[in-house]
Amino acid sequence: MTKIDTLKNILQKRFDKVEKHYIALSEYKTLIDEMQENNNIYEPFIFNTLNPQQRAILDAYLKRFASLQDFLGAKIFPLLLEVAGVHTSKMSEVLSLIEKEEIIDSIENWIELREVRNELEHDYPQELKDALDDLRYCIENFTRLENYYKKSLDFYGCYR
Repeated sequence: MTKIDTLKNILQKRFDKVEKHYIALSEYKTLIDEMQENNNIYEPFIFNTLNPQQRAILDAYLKRFASLQDFLGAKIFPLLLEVAGVHTSKMSEVLSLIEKEEIIDSIENWIELREVRNELEHDYPQELKDALDDLRYCIENFTRLENYYKKSLDFYGCYR
């Protein structure tokens, strides 16, 4: 087996793993959309009236959102480039090339997603209003993260 075949096998296993995060994230997003039909869950008073199962859905969504983004950035993007014959050593190079390949729409958006996600991990729930604004941001950016995942799959499909 050649080195490129080995890399493709590793990448396929990583995509298999990240797909599980994506499926769960999608399911949680559907449940959150249903929750939002009757309530503005981003208002502190309403958020505080959510039952434990509803809060667990929001927490699980954020965990999967973070996992999907982390996995794409750390495990998928660099290996995608390597399979395509592009060797990089710095994450800034990886992101720049991933942006050029239109897998992400912009480095700035990728970094903003990461920063908001990091804020939630460190601030939630001490500053509830800020945490709820960040939660809204992550939920409203589901499609963006979904597109990053799907474009990564499409890019990989060109090198299978």
